[in-house]
Amino acid sequence: MRLGVTGVTVTLWLIFSPVAEAQTDKAPRVGFLCWVTCGDTYHGAFWQALRSIGYADYRNIAFEYRAAGGDDASLDTLALQLVKLEPAAIVADSTQSARALKKATDTIPLVVIADDPIGSGFVSNLARPEGNVTGLSLVTVELGAKQLQLLEEAVPGASRVGVLGNPANPATELRLRALQAAARASGVSLLSLDVRSPPEHVNAFAVMVQMHADAFIDILGSADRSNSATTGRVLQLAMRHRLPAIYQSEDFVSEGGLMSYGPSLADAFRQAATYVDKILKGAKPADLPIEQPTKFRLVINLKTAKALGLTIPLPLLGRADEVIE
Repeated sequence: MRLGVTGVTVTLWLIFSPVAEAQTDKAPRVGFLCWVTCGDTYHGAFWQALRSIGYADYRNIAFEYRAAGGDDASLDTLALQLVKLEPAAIVADSTQSARALKKATDTIPLVVIADDPIGSGFVSNLARPEGNVTGLSLVTVELGAKQLQLLEEAVPGASRVGVLGNPANPATELRLRALQAAARASGVSLLSLDVRSPPEHVNAFAVMVQMHADAFIDILGSADRSNSATTGRVLQLAMRHRLPAIYQSEDFVSEGGLMSYGPSLADAFRQAATYVDKILKGAKPADLPIEQPTKFRLVINLKTAKALGLTIPLPLLGRADEVIE
């Protein structure tokens, strides 16, 4: 099914069982604000989780979807559209979507999936969120240190490592501090490079080459991505300059990146479904602690390793959750 929303065509994965065509009066309405599209794998995980709980679209739950197609400028308008419908809850699939919804309402329960809810100002405390926001945080302090360790294992002897981050994203500072501490402990020099927009990637890679970086860590979070073109640009530049890298999202590895280590986004979206269920059953967001990821996936692309002239150590391969050959 294809759905047009304010000029943006969104592909929806309808995974619910066929039921009545019309929404019943008793079915609660839930909004979903998507930064790019409402029809990717992770959104599918959300709907599958709801179905496993016992919800079926148009029978005992009804959704109102809005997707911005990666256009930040339209998010505020779409958020207001959802708020005017007065749904029982609204789900935000990204930091950008959450920011737009937080501006639009301080009463409707919001379930957000964001890089850093505290740094973004959505909540002041993860354990007791207060206000109308709850959900999932995608960033942990330990993440950067683990990524650096894995990169050092994949690229033995790497002594100078670039770090791509957006200073406008609150999660960047959190991760950069942890990376700096880990780098001091291991004797690695970090080259911190600001990437506020896609065109700045070219300059960042030029600096890494000039400074003789051995590899880099991409800590650009979901709040810094808009579409697959950004992913393609980063991967193209990495291969052109023969720079090994570790990313947070495994989507990069499936598209040709060397390796990734980060939280399972599918798990985060499945967990968001349980928050919606609790809210529909009467729970208040302030009483639902914001959870941090507990499951992380290591994915390695051996084809890319070969193209870069790297031999991935067998112990590292043995710890990978997925190896792409």
